[in-house]
Amino acid sequence: MRKFSLVAVLAVLLLLTLPLFVVLGYGKTLSEEQGEGLDLGSILPLWTVIPFIGILLSIALFPLFAGEFWHHHFGKVSAFWALVFAIPFLFVYHGKALHEILHIYIIDYIPFIILLWSLFTVAGGIFVEGTLVGTPFVNVLMLLIGTAAASWIGTTGAAMVMIRPVLRANAFRKYKVHTVVFFIFLIANIGGSLTPLGDPPLFLGFLHHVPFFWTLNLIKPMGIVVILLLGLYFVIDMIYYKKQKKEESTQKLKEREEPAVEVAANPGPPNNPELKVQPIRIRGSYNFIFLAGILGGVLFSGLVHLGDITVLGVHTQLQSLVRDLILIIMGYLSLKFTSREIREANGFTWFPIKEVAYLFAGIFMTIIPALAILRAGEHGALKFLIDFVKEPAHYFWITGGLSSFLDNAPTYLTFLNTALGQFFAGVPEKTAVASLIAHKEVYLLAISSGAVFFGANTYIGNAPNFMVRSIAEENGVRMPSFFGYMMYSVAILIPMFVLITWIFY
Repeated sequence: MRKFSLVAVLAVLLLLTLPLFVVLGYGKTLSEEQGEGLDLGSILPLWTVIPFIGILLSIALFPLFAGEFWHHHFGKVSAFWALVFAIPFLFVYHGKALHEILHIYIIDYIPFIILLWSLFTVAGGIFVEGTLVGTPFVNVLMLLIGTAAASWIGTTGAAMVMIRPVLRANAFRKYKVHTVVFFIFLIANIGGSLTPLGDPPLFLGFLHHVPFFWTLNLIKPMGIVVILLLGLYFVIDMIYYKKQKKEESTQKLKEREEPAVEVAANPGPPNNPELKVQPIRIRGSYNFIFLAGILGGVLFSGLVHLGDITVLGVHTQLQSLVRDLILIIMGYLSLKFTSREIREANGFTWFPIKEVAYLFAGIFMTIIPALAILRAGEHGALKFLIDFVKEPAHYFWITGGLSSFLDNAPTYLTFLNTALGQFFAGVPEKTAVASLIAHKEVYLLAISSGAVFFGANTYIGNAPNFMVRSIAEENGVRMPSFFGYMMYSVAILIPMFVLITWIFY
């Protein structure tokens, strides 16, 4: 019965995406005429993003309406959407399509998963034990520490290191979804604004001649958003903290009045640190050495050029392969030297990275037309959007809006190039970037902050978002759905971004 249901659901989804086959069919003659010189982004229509929208809707809706089905078959659903795009894409564009698919997996997906896996593995070997109570004051302090660390060890690194201590400190808290949501806002996204190590788009900017410490100019908009978020979080957390205290007091009063009745409800946290104080101690601290190795590998790939290499027809850089090898070695060393006891105490399992790997395998496949159209700029189906971008506020919101759903690194690069073309057309890139900073810096500020800040709007806006959600759910936190999370981000972040626009852009 379950297999029949799976086939039925996938058949319905296939019928809903049949227009894609028709649309791609119109491009066949053109592709044959232009051959290898074909710029796919300039001819692919917007309809080709249907599978990408489909996988996003699947992530959003299946957990709500078919939770058990999704839990057992999310990998198959991801593969389905990938095939819905890949089969007609390969049929119409042949070798060019194969090259695009190999390119996104070799250049983007595999390094993406290696980075996540290595950070997840190393962070999973760091166990903070002892008294760490998740009071509103302590929670704000932990969020602040993680936010500050994110710019220097990356949003993914900071998120993977901090999420388990935060969850453990709040194990006795009844209401904690908001804590994880603000964790994603602050540590997994906005905290990575101050250095190129913080977030991929800023690192890409560094590779394209934006000075390493220029990103410190984002401290004002970042500081305002961080202060507002921490202040709002403290108020919300205090309300929930007092609400739980009141509920526990009422429960204890009922127990005194009815001593003979066996109460099934949890009378309070069995590990409430108020009952037993223990010193805070970090076990597996040698994993910080492996974490430093990961950061060193990432920085190495941006500073050192060892030459180019071709893998399955895809041109890549040798230093990128060295970086990936370093990351794999760091993850392996963490597994080798960290005891099973520490990982078990951390509640470490492989499910979160498995879930992310399966889902993003489909996302990276289906995102190909969206990124190609975006790269085509004014020659693609998003010409109307590119032509609209004139003012700093436009750059902030459009870069940010697209970064909420697409890979924020190529989005950043697209609009950086748009700004360079708008003001310094025909000027060599290094000189143009220097001129942009000297004379039109507000545009680069808008592009950079939009790419980083708006990643917090959705679960797929930045690499660690989905990982944090998965780890939280594995630890018993019932996280909101895709759209449920967006209700938080729209209600909380968008007004703050409007304020940032009014002040800076």
